Amino acid sequence: MLDTADLCPGYLIYRSTGVDRALLVKFMQRTYCELFPGEGFDHLAYTVEQYFSGDTPLWWVRSHTDANLRIPDPVACLWMGSAVDQVRGDRHAHIFLLYVSPEHRRRGIGTALMRQAEDWARLRGDRQMGLHVFCQNQPAQRLYESLGFVPQSIWMVKLLDR
Repeated sequence: MLDTADLCPGYLIYRSTGVDRALLVKFMQRTYCELFPGEGFDHLAYTVEQYFSGDTPLWWVRSHTDANLRIPDPVACLWMGSAVDQVRGDRHAHIFLLYVSPEHRRRGIGTALMRQAEDWARLRGDRQMGLHVFCQNQPAQRLYESLGFVPQSIWMVKLLDR
């Protein structure tokens, strides 16, 4: 697994103990609110309730404690799970969520978390990783492409009149 020394100086990574459901929902809501301001995302709590388990590991990133020995809130997270490749039928690692707070971006945290994801997938024997990224999230797309991800499919939606 990734050593915390591989993160940029001033940060540490640790695995969730499994009691962080509310915090995970909060980070998911931050992600979606940045991309879709003004929308409501209460349903994300249901998503976490349905899918977060011991089989879907979660890692947090915190900046090191300050001089007052206060433990700061996490500044980033990575939530992993499994999916099935619909072409080959193989189980593979899937990134449910990668989020870095805006004020901590472009410091190598996202890249370090992606390395953590790859390490986890390799340890399980997976031959690939997958993720979903919104079309308008160009910074995330650039990160993923720089790490070797390539598009495999396009998810299309059509809004229907009621």
